[in-house]
Order: sequence, then structure tokens, then C-alpha cells
Amino acid sequence: MEYLYVFIGLALLVVGGEFLVRSSVALSFKLHLSKMVIGLTVVSFATSAPELLVSLQAALNGFSDIALGNVMGSNIANIGLVLGITAIISPLAIDKGFYKLNWPVMMILSVGLYFILKSGLEISRSEGVGLLLVLVVYLWVLIRKAKKERGAMPVDDSIDEGLSKASNFKIIIWLLIGGVSLYFGSELLVSSAISIAEDFGVSERVIAVTMIAVGTSIPELAASVIAALKKEKAISLGNLIGSNIFNISSVLGVTAIIQPIAVKSSEVLTNDVFWMIGFAAILVPLAFLPKSYQLGRKRGILLVAAYAIFIGMTILK
Repeated sequence: MEYLYVFIGLALLVVGGEFLVRSSVALSFKLHLSKMVIGLTVVSFATSAPELLVSLQAALNGFSDIALGNVMGSNIANIGLVLGITAIISPLAIDKGFYKLNWPVMMILSVGLYFILKSGLEISRSEGVGLLLVLVVYLWVLIRKAKKERGAMPVDDSIDEGLSKASNFKIIIWLLIGGVSLYFGSELLVSSAISIAEDFGVSERVIAVTMIAVGTSIPELAASVIAALKKEKAISLGNLIGSNIFNISSVLGVTAIIQPIAVKSSEVLTNDVFWMIGFAAILVPLAFLPKSYQLGRKRGILLVAAYAIFIGMTILK
């Protein structure tokens, strides 16, 4: 029965995320925000909602390993699984400027998270505020850069301009559906995942890093695979790196401000965080060796194989 609840929980998270994105974009048009700003900020925040709700729910219930495992596992899945599968389906062009902003910020946050957790074995409220401040500075630089390079940095074509005509009543209904779906989806997913962990005698951390992380990455995986099949160039390395930045800075930042996140399993610091840093670091040699600025099928297979090794080792341990 727990597996059914996991499926229902994941479905509710996907539905909730979709309606939250729709209502947020429609509301942003009402506030006369540009399509570019909506794509860089509003959509990014809204698509991080499933991870945020799951991590927050877990932390409030005292299962901080799930909160940490969800974010680390999602970041690993975004690169190893989502980016790998997308590259296998259709070679991915790498933006030559990706290593100038997005990649360094992701690396700084990933390594910074390790030192934050190692120093006090928790993410305190003040450290949560610090993570959010990094996000604010990153978004400010990103928006300024986008305004200067309008031609080089295309607007997110996935944003439906038709949402600008949505009525206030529709926006409120979408917001309610999104909020309720995300709340009950995260509640079901966390509680059923804990039950499954108890049944199999594995830790909540293992379930979070594998099952929950892949579940909360489903929207990114679905969007990337559909775009790759359609040969669209909208999905870029930058989109997935941006998602990882939001996961650490906003999901863990907001969660820690509401409820400090403690490290309960030593494997978080001896295993998971190093896999997350490793998957982030490998992007540079993959991008430039040999110098082709393209993520082809062979590199995609390499990423997926590395992700399979990570999952296998995590479960076997």
C-alpha cells in the first residue's frame, strides 16, 4: 500500500508544481514583469516547490536526513540522470558562458554546503539566511547579465503568454489547487517513504537520496526528454545547473530558517555530499575535453552509468 501512496504523492507533487507554475506566471504578468524576469525567477522558484515542500515536511517531522537527502539526491539526479538521458536522446550544445556564472555558483554552494554541515553538523537559521542571500545576489547578477545580453540569452519559450489573459478567479483557483496538491503530496510521499524504509530495514536517508530524489526530479526529467525528442534547444545545461542552485540555496535555505536541519546519518558527510560535488565538478572536463562544447551520447551514457553506480552503492551500503 505504501508504494501506491508514494505514486499518489508523486502525482500530486507533479500536479501541484504545474498549477503553481501556471498561477505564478499568470500573476507575474498581472504585475507587469517581463517574460525574461519571469523565466529567471518566478518559474525557477515554482519548479523548486516540490523539493521545498518535501524537505520542509520532513524537517518539521524530525526526519532531517530526508530533507538533506532529497536535495543532494535531486542535484545528483539532475546531472547524472536527467542530463545524461537528455544527451543520449539528442546531443546537447553547451553554452560557452556556462562556466563563468552558473557552474562556479553551483560549485561554491555545493562545497559551501559541505563545510556548513561539517562545522556544526546542522544548517542553522542564520546559515539558512546566508544561503538565501547567495541566491538573491545570484539572481541579481543573472538578471543584469540577461538584460545586457538579450540576443545571447534567449527568453524561456516555454512560458505561455496566453496566461497573461487569465482572470483573477482562475489564478486563485490554480494557486489553491497547486498549494493543496503540494501539501498533501509531500505529506503522503514523506510518510510512505518512511514506512518503506522501515519495512526494508534501510535508513530514511537511502530512500530520500534514491526514491524521493528521483520523484521530485520527475518534472525536470519529463520536460528535458520531451524537449530532446522534439529537438528543441530550450533545455540547456544552464537550466539544470540553475535548478541545482535553487535546490541548495532556496530549498535548504527556507527549510533551515523555519526548522534547522541536523545531520543524523554520517553517510551524508562521508558519501552523499561528495557524490553531489563530484557530479557538479565532472561537468567541466565533460564540456571541454575534447574541446567541443557539446554533450553527446557517449558522455550521456557515462553520466547515466555513474548515476547507476551511485544508486547501487547507496542501496548496497
